[in-house]
Amino acid sequence: MIAEAARLGALRDFLETSLLAAFPGATVNGDVERRLPQTCNLSLPGIESDRLIASLDDLAISAGAACTSASRQVSHVLHALGLDEATARGAMRLSLGRFTTREEVEWALERLIAAARECVNGQPACDVPVRQV
Repeated sequence: MIAEAARLGALRDFLETSLLAAFPGATVNGDVERRLPQTCNLSLPGIESDRLIASLDDLAISAGAACTSASRQVSHVLHALGLDEATARGAMRLSLGRFTTREEVEWALERLIAAARECVNGQPACDVPVRQV
């Protein structure tokens, strides 16, 4: 169980590090030390998570926090963390599973980055400040 938690934490950290490197201004929402190893919650600048998620139906991704996943309202938890409205509306929760591999995370990153390029403020992909990962 401890080895699996460490493996998932390493995959989550790789996912987060890659997204933070690709999107200047991206933020991890919540405590980066005391959290579950298989999930991350982050916001990408200029992106409303609902728009992004609509184009990623084959990934385990949802808007906001788990406690409001069935609601269209911004999570009160994200507001309690001090997120402004735009950052909270851009919050997304990514989940990893027991059988998730690094190759799957790399594939998900490619899809997520490509979709995010399309969603930033409704701009074409070429206008989005994204670095290659």
